[in-house]
Formats: sequence, C-alpha cells, structure tokens
Amino acid sequence: MADQAIVPEQQLNIELSEEMADGAYANLAIITHSFAEFVIDFVNVMPNVPKAKVKSRIVMTPQHAKRLMKALIDNVKRFEAQYGTIKDQESTAMPFNFGAPTAQA
Repeated sequence: MADQAIVPEQQLNIELSEEMADGAYANLAIITHSFAEFVIDFVNVMPNVPKAKVKSRIVMTPQHAKRLMKALIDNVKRFEAQYGTIKDQESTAMPFNFGAPTAQA
C-alpha cells in the first residue's frame, strides 16, 4: 500500500461588499454561448417599459456552467422538498419590443 499524503482542507474566504449584498433583481436571463464560454445576462423587464437594461453579466467556462446547472437543480429539489413544488407559469412568448407599441407600415 502506497503512502498517501494527508492534505489539509483549504478554506476559501469570500468577501461580500455592502453594494453586492443588496443583489440585483432580474426576471429574465438571456443565455448565449460559444465554444469557450457561456454568457448569462440578467435583465429586469418592467411592464409597459419599452427598454430593459442588463443588471448583471456573468461569463463562465462551459465546465462552470454545467456545475452551476447541477447546483441549481440540486437547490430547486431541496427548495421543493421544503416548500412544495414550484409551479411553472404558462409559457408566454417574450415580445422583442418588451411591451412597446409595434410599428405598422
């Protein structure tokens, strides 16, 4: 049997500034990807407001995107076990004009 080195578990200290602690509300996520990265834009769309701004953009590797997906699946399962099933809203198509009047020719 080979000797195994005992590696102490490293602790990661994560700093959360007051500004970031408030978070940013988003009700739309737009996900795009290339071979090398996933880009997730978090947007807050307001009713009857024709313009919406990206509140946060996260860029990550495909491997980290998959880890995020697995973490979200796990957390949704735990949430539903504690609070009950999250009901899907009926699928509604997001208009490209985000509620602005449509142009007519």
